[in-house]
Amino acid sequence: MSIVPLSFSIVIPTYNRPHQLANCLRSLQALDYPRDCFEVVVVDDGSDTDLADVIELARESARESASGELDIELDIQLLKQENAGPGAARNTGVAHAKGDYIAFTDDDCMPKPDWVTCIAQRLQTSPEALVGGHTLNALPRNPYSSASQQLIDYLYAYFHKQETAIRFFTSNNMGVSKKTFLAVGGFNADLRIASEDRELCDRWRQNNYPLVYAPEVNIVHAHDLSFRSFWKQHFSYGRGAFYFHTARAKRSQEKIQIEPFSFYINLLAYPLKQRINAFQLSLSGLFLLSQMAMVAGFFWEKSRQSAVLSEAAVS
Repeated sequence: MSIVPLSFSIVIPTYNRPHQLANCLRSLQALDYPRDCFEVVVVDDGSDTDLADVIELARESARESASGELDIELDIQLLKQENAGPGAARNTGVAHAKGDYIAFTDDDCMPKPDWVTCIAQRLQTSPEALVGGHTLNALPRNPYSSASQQLIDYLYAYFHKQETAIRFFTSNNMGVSKKTFLAVGGFNADLRIASEDRELCDRWRQNNYPLVYAPEVNIVHAHDLSFRSFWKQHFSYGRGAFYFHTARAKRSQEKIQIEPFSFYINLLAYPLKQRINAFQLSLSGLFLLSQMAMVAGFFWEKSRQSAVLSEAAVS
């Protein structure tokens, strides 16, 4: 399917991961989208190290075309802000974006060459949609990274069985119209911990704009996790879930919705449906651990906020 190229800004928040950012920018050099139809906006969210050298190297690196001529260098903006979280960083990137459309990814992700092309095709069909793609795990031998990705795969499979059931996409692989993104209000910058993508998708639906799942829109995610960082990640997801439900209640006055018991049974069984072996069995155990961490994070944050409100009432 041929398209009239849309102008894109690829927005990447980054924080203290210069090596991962370099790999991400290297993958963008291989995009098959016309080089003069997209820019890259990197938002340094208060990193301890200067990223100027990483950006300059990526900007100057040129690919050789089939004819042996050098392609146009990457058009990269580097923006800096005090640490405010990934949602706020993405909002900063969009505010400075020159493109009519935005493609979001993260610094530890490597989009496939046809990534922007596939997003553009979807947005030409549904210009007011929030397009979410498919993420591939770059570290299949790491059980924690594999469990983290398979959890997302399970949630996508569960919620995306029907078009009307789509609820959320992860912010490392999204495409939107800049105009619609701004009309919805962008990411909620108050959700610094996690769930800012989930909250955006919920607000997108509430404003009657469509969510479109595009499995052909692929990125590779290299998130190297250990036991400690896996627990911390899902504990943070639980904390973020508390803020998400709090923000959602303010908008719609709806109570927290709990998924049916079958959701959790199928979740624990999901790794074994892919393949039955010791590795997949360990992933099932990590699925259980992730849910324990999320519940702990949710109630820890709820308790902490109740204590803050009590202290404020006394004073």
